[in-house]
Amino acid sequence: MRIGVVFPQTEIGSDPAAIRDFVQTAEQLGYRHILAYDHVLGANPASRPGWRPPYTHQSAFHEPLVLFGYLAALTTTIELVTGILILPQRQTALVAKQAAALDLLSGGRLRLGIGIGWNRVEYEALNETFANRGRRSEEQIAVLRMLWTNELVTFEGRWHKITDAGINPLPTQRPIPIWFGGGDDRVLRRLASVGDGWFPQLPPDEKCRAAIEKIAAYAREAGRNPKAIGIEGRITINQESAQTWHQQIRAWKELGATHLSVNTMKAGFATAAAHIEAIRRFHEATKELW
Repeated sequence: MRIGVVFPQTEIGSDPAAIRDFVQTAEQLGYRHILAYDHVLGANPASRPGWRPPYTHQSAFHEPLVLFGYLAALTTTIELVTGILILPQRQTALVAKQAAALDLLSGGRLRLGIGIGWNRVEYEALNETFANRGRRSEEQIAVLRMLWTNELVTFEGRWHKITDAGINPLPTQRPIPIWFGGGDDRVLRRLASVGDGWFPQLPPDEKCRAAIEKIAAYAREAGRNPKAIGIEGRITINQESAQTWHQQIRAWKELGATHLSVNTMKAGFATAAAHIEAIRRFHEATKELW
C-alpha cells in the first residue's frame, strides 16, 4: 500500500516557501504521493439564506494543476494527485492539454482524480451545465484518453466535436490514470466501467467494504478485472493515538486499499510548520507498517 499526504489546501497559507517545505519534507520522509483538493470559486453563504456549504469564499484553494506545476519542479519522485478535479466544470480539451503538460514535465507523475462536484455556483460562473454533469463526464473521459494517446483525433459526441486535431506534446503516461471521487451508485457504475481507481469518502468500515464489493461486481459485469481498480483510503491526523493510526492502516489494508493518504487539516494546526511536524510524527509512529 502506497502512503501519501493530503496537501492542506485551506490551512497552509500562501507562502511559496512554506508550500515548498511541506512537499519536500513529505518526499524526504518517503510519502509516495501528495493529493490536492479542488475548488475554483467559493460562494458567500451570507447572500444565500439556509445554504450550509463545506467551503465558502473564505476557504483558500490553490488551483491544483498550477500548484502541481510548481511542485513538479521542486520534487523528483512524489506522485501528484488531484483528489478531485471537478471535471465537468472545465473544458475537456484544455484539461487534456494542461494535464499532458504537467505529466510530461513531472516525468509521468500525475494521477488525475476527477469528480462532478456539488457547487452550482462554480458551474454557473464557469458557464457549464450543472444538471448533466455526470453523463457529460463519461464523454469527457473518453475524449481525454483519445487526446492523450493519439497524435490526431476525430470525435463527434453529444457534447464534444474534434475534427482531425490533437494536443502536442503528448503526456509521458498514455493515458494518464483517471480515478473517481463520489459514492453515488451511478458514480460507482461509471468507475467500474471506465475508471482506474476510487477515493472513498468513508472510513474503513462495513459500509465501505460493501461499496468496494459493489464496484467489483460492476467491474465484472463490464468485463473488467476488479483488481485493476485501485482504492485510496484516508486517515485524519486528529486521531491522535498511534494505536488508532495503526488500526486504521491495517483496516485499509484488509479492505484491499492500494493507496492511503494522511490528512492534517481540521486538526487545529495554525501554521505550515505544524502541518509539517504532523506528517513527521505520523511517519515516525507508523513507519513499520509502510
